Amino acid sequence: MAGCAARVPPGSEARLSLATFLLGASVLALPLLTRAGLQGRTGLALYVAGLNALLLLLYRPPRYQIAIRACFLGFVFGCGVLLSFSQSSWNHFGWYVCSLSLFHYSEYLVTAVNNPKSLSLDSFLLNHSLEYTVAALSSWIEFTLENIFWPELKQITWLSATGLLMVVFGECLRKAAMFTAGSNFNHVVQNEKSDTHTLVTSGVYAWFRHPSYVGWFYWSIGTQVMLCNPICGVVYALTVWRFFRDRTEEEEISLIHFFGEDYLEYKKRVPTGLPFIKGVKVEL
Repeated sequence: MAGCAARVPPGSEARLSLATFLLGASVLALPLLTRAGLQGRTGLALYVAGLNALLLLLYRPPRYQIAIRACFLGFVFGCGVLLSFSQSSWNHFGWYVCSLSLFHYSEYLVTAVNNPKSLSLDSFLLNHSLEYTVAALSSWIEFTLENIFWPELKQITWLSATGLLMVVFGECLRKAAMFTAGSNFNHVVQNEKSDTHTLVTSGVYAWFRHPSYVGWFYWSIGTQVMLCNPICGVVYALTVWRFFRDRTEEEEISLIHFFGEDYLEYKKRVPTGLPFIKGVKVEL
């Protein structure tokens, strides 16, 4: 009985996450509280405490675990918007914060709508890997240090705008790939073919064999261009290129096993979309 009571009703995860994401994003109203006489830090602390209390009151596990993550990402997104419009050298970091939080939340939301059978808390990709966490932290440290010692480096608006366009392009392409693939999309490379697994070659998959990877590739590099991070920009480009080279080869071995000649013909016809990456080599 307890196990049944703890389940989240199918289809409700998307609505729950969206409601709590928007609740977190209501931090955008915080400037109104400061104008009313409440000090900024005090208001922020009260706001965060109030949000958590409300979520604890409204939800029980496992709904609370979904709600707290979505609310946190909404809160970060709202803070990013406020930072973006601030008159400081951190406004481009605000663009980055918005992009990062929206990416992680939309990964969960699109999976909840598109392929709920594969949905889990891991779909937020917040615990993607240790390497991913280290990479993010490194970019924050580089931005902070360079903003302190060379603030003019962080105010190259045309370069940050170029990075923002790369991020928007990458995000849109990845989400288009997820929607096009439908239930065939999974955050984990599949080694066994399910009964519903089909070869998708239409839509954005007619342009690239791995459009979700292409999107993520340009999104990740775009974040560093947006931040005007020269060191992490180069390191990210080399690291994600190597990661997706290995990932596409691993995935294509499974796809050839699943679909045989159909995938080999598709592979001949359509490029990976990733620069200088051709995918797994097939010896005839």
